[in-house]
Amino acid sequence: MDAPQIIRSPSGEELVVLPRAEYEALLERAEHEAEDADDLAIYDARKAELVAGGGILPPEVSAAILRGDSRLKAIRKWRDETQLHLEFKTGIGQGYLSDLESGRRAGTAETIAKLAQALNVPVEWLS
Repeated sequence: MDAPQIIRSPSGEELVVLPRAEYEALLERAEHEAEDADDLAIYDARKAELVAGGGILPPEVSAAILRGDSRLKAIRKWRDETQLHLEFKTGIGQGYLSDLESGRRAGTAETIAKLAQALNVPVEWLS
């Protein structure tokens, strides 16, 4: 990095002159830092929402999700439920439950609410 040149304007304001490459590098660094700050703010907000709503998933559920299970499937297994028993409790067909777990279909708000109630979890866990 070349030493920046400092000059004074006629009004007495100090100005810094630096090579264009250094200026662009500073802009890029500032952009990355702003993006990191935005990401951190989003993370902090989501974490606060989970804590406030009691929405922190149990470690077993999180581990199953990391292994590739859908959230619904991970919670169903954590609750030791079969799709057939969940069908009996909710009236939601086993085939439809399978589609929801695999992501082939998205459930309506009513369906998600029924599943959350049957699994005794907050609706937010399944949303």
